[in-house]
Amino acid sequence: MVVFPNAKINLGLHITEKRSDGYHNIESVFYPIPLMDVLEIKENGTSLNNFKSLGLTIPSDGGMNLTERAWELVNSHIPIPHVDLELLKNIPIGAGLGGGSADAAFCIVALNSFFKLQIPEDKLLKMAGKLGADCSFFIKNQPIYAAGTGDQFSELEFSLKGKYIVLVYPNIHVSTPTAYKHVIPIRPKYDIRAVLRLPIEQWKTKLANDFEVSVFEEYPTIKTIKESLYEQEAIYASMSGSGSSVFGIFNTEPSVKFDDSVRYWTLKL
Repeated sequence: MVVFPNAKINLGLHITEKRSDGYHNIESVFYPIPLMDVLEIKENGTSLNNFKSLGLTIPSDGGMNLTERAWELVNSHIPIPHVDLELLKNIPIGAGLGGGSADAAFCIVALNSFFKLQIPEDKLLKMAGKLGADCSFFIKNQPIYAAGTGDQFSELEFSLKGKYIVLVYPNIHVSTPTAYKHVIPIRPKYDIRAVLRLPIEQWKTKLANDFEVSVFEEYPTIKTIKESLYEQEAIYASMSGSGSSVFGIFNTEPSVKFDDSVRYWTLKL
């Protein structure tokens, strides 16, 4: 079985308070975009799983990849055969795009289908949540309003269908814990959901990502990319998540130019 885990962007991201457990509460809208990894799953008939990664290098902490952990999680719920997992990594890592979470969530859904486990969606959502705050988003894979630590979802009637997005990755890895260290939690001036009901041309002064202040200070290149997107006629531009990727939204297919120090994609939503 082959599946195509996709990335997401954040439309607005507010860090509203620091919790007693050391984590932060946030508010954001997660929106899926068609930048994809490729994950192939094959039953291997052995007593071990095999994981292989191609494409972008995945930093290793010595533990299992998230897709392997996804198999372990499903297997703890319903015993399943061992598999070969081959991941073609295309979504940049440490870029605020949720690629690792997407890989894990798509693996859970694929295993459920491949082995005909019939695990209901509500349980899949809970299982995915054990692997990461935003993993559950990729189970339904549709625009949602996220609160709490990014794990409390509310359905949202919102679409950017027909728009174009230019996604720029500056080949900078921004550590999420490091990004949080320099953020001062504050209640937002504007409600993200209310802002999204406005014409996109009005978002620039109302739809903010609270990570930008500290990340731009440490990595001026990322700020320059955002400014360049506006100069190239984006109707809205922002950093996604805690960085380092930046996106610009366009009404029509754009012709943008960046130098060879960055990677970028033009995607139709």
